[in-house]
Amino acid sequence: MAQSSQTAGGLKSIPALLHRNATEFGDRPAYREKEFGIWQSWTWKQAEKEITNLALGLINLGVNEGDFIAIIGRNRPYMYWSMVAAESVGAVPVPIYQDSAAEEMVYVLDHCGARFVIAEDQEQVDKVIEIQDRLHQFEHMIYLDPRGMRKYDHSRLHEFSHIQEQGHAAREEFLPELKRRSDKLDYDSTCVMLYTSGTTGKPKGVVLSNRNVIESAKNSSEFDHLRLDEEILAYLPMAWVGDFIFSVGQAYWCGFCVNCPESEETLQADLREIGPTYYFAPPRVFEIELTSVMIRMEDASPLKRRMFHYFMDHAKKVGGDILDGKPVGFGDRFKYWLGDLFVYGPLKNTLGFSRVRVGYTAGEAIGPEIFDFYRSLGINLKQLYGQTEATVFITAQPDGEVRSDTVGVPSPGVEIKIGESGEVYYRSPGVFEYYYKNPESTASTKDTEGWVATGDAGFIEPDTGHLRIIDRAKDVGKMADGSLFAPKYVENKLKFYPNILEAVVFGNGRDQCMAFVNIDLNAVGNWAERNNISYSSYQELAGHPEVLNAIKLHVEEVNKSVAVDEMLSGCQVHRFLVLHKELDADDGELTRTRKVRRRIIEEKFNDLIDALYSGKDEIFTKTEVTYEDGRKGSISATLKLIDAEVVPVTTRKVAAE
Repeated sequence: MAQSSQTAGGLKSIPALLHRNATEFGDRPAYREKEFGIWQSWTWKQAEKEITNLALGLINLGVNEGDFIAIIGRNRPYMYWSMVAAESVGAVPVPIYQDSAAEEMVYVLDHCGARFVIAEDQEQVDKVIEIQDRLHQFEHMIYLDPRGMRKYDHSRLHEFSHIQEQGHAAREEFLPELKRRSDKLDYDSTCVMLYTSGTTGKPKGVVLSNRNVIESAKNSSEFDHLRLDEEILAYLPMAWVGDFIFSVGQAYWCGFCVNCPESEETLQADLREIGPTYYFAPPRVFEIELTSVMIRMEDASPLKRRMFHYFMDHAKKVGGDILDGKPVGFGDRFKYWLGDLFVYGPLKNTLGFSRVRVGYTAGEAIGPEIFDFYRSLGINLKQLYGQTEATVFITAQPDGEVRSDTVGVPSPGVEIKIGESGEVYYRSPGVFEYYYKNPESTASTKDTEGWVATGDAGFIEPDTGHLRIIDRAKDVGKMADGSLFAPKYVENKLKFYPNILEAVVFGNGRDQCMAFVNIDLNAVGNWAERNNISYSSYQELAGHPEVLNAIKLHVEEVNKSVAVDEMLSGCQVHRFLVLHKELDADDGELTRTRKVRRRIIEEKFNDLIDALYSGKDEIFTKTEVTYEDGRKGSISATLKLIDAEVVPVTTRKVAAE
């Protein structure tokens, strides 16, 4: 949907796009939500009415221009309406990760000074009530789901539907004020504030303007030829910039429909029912799906297993070329057609990817084997590189130029340069305004000319113009012999194996690399059941001799693969251990977007790292854990430290900087 001018066709805000959509294609579906097994639907005209009533209700409740409204809940139309209604009244929406513990919410709510909170249900309400005495500006909370809320003190609590009803009743009184506030919104007005994941410290509030959001949505939509009839499934955290740009920015720019699943448990079934045409997922989702496929194949009949492996071997040879429109012989095409009939088609349907026209993955590097697996099925999966500070898009892969080892070319309107240290810098219309209440970090991240430091090390291929990311700049280092150390490269190769959920590699400044491994409980548990291996806990399964031997074989296979890369051959894993617990965001080991907090892990498990380097065969350790209800406890275990075979190589040293 091409629109052009200095302010994207004169549409200067998300509420302006909403009104355009309700006027020009008001009877087309804007939102769907599955509830009690039935899909409910709202047109753009109906969505505008719902949002207007909510906005009027917010004014009636006392929301002022410039107020911050925190929004906590899963992906539901009502929660998206809340963000648009907040902007409509001149307030700033601040979505918060719904799985955040109460203690984590304290920092964000107090830092932004939220006067109002819109919460989905009793669980989120309880979290805010628990910490409300520590919030200096908090005044009112609106809840969506009334179940369990009847006996609560409602002096500061309000039901979502009642706020809408009150807004509708006061329409004549407050509509002129709403129009005045909405009409004031322009490209420089704040659209949303999103908090970073905080891999290295406290989360930072990233302020994004309407210019950032609309220009990024417009440019990226035109890049991939997104249309009015696209279907997307909104299931990723609303506090993450990716969901905001796909489910709000692009959805409102193009006018396509946002589908919200019933629950996390029904996600796969809902994905199949909707059959999205435009799909985004972080690498972890694709890893989980691949693991489930491999598990099902292990349980299939011998004939089905042979057929699967036979046709998948062929798909790996020609599937990517067929997808990219490259010349492939008739015999290979016919064989691929048969494979699509018997294997690829049914598999895509099971995964919910039958209709995907454009698919993206980002957030972390995806393993090449995982990426190539999906493309070999005929799924147009591509990579993009982005950040919250860029309003997502820095680079993306054009159709026909898709590779597993790059993240594409600069997105429309984006400029890229590589600093002397190898760090990637960019500037674009999507570059954030500032970090809220943090001028020091703003100045150190964005210079006076608008260039933003990504914190990632990479280089631009001279022949193709594609950007290749090596690793986080702070994580890239040198081994003791001067060879390159890039842990994420090895970790991604390890995570290709269904048995391995997470891996953390250490070795900066050392003679050798060591690794922590988390097993995937579903994959390894399924294997244990098939082999009549009994276990009573994650810890017991993770320490089983046959499990340790299987992981050892995976590590050694990865070493062979790493050894082929002249620059990174020194990153082979010499020793490893399988952790007795899953790395967890509640324990501070991962961010809420499932990124490894490497420094915290190094500090927390320093005894285990020392034991790996000391040559010990085993070590006893005791670790503090956080339970789902917030209680603290500890688990102890004696862990085996295992040697892995490495391939002898002559490493290439990194030139001195």
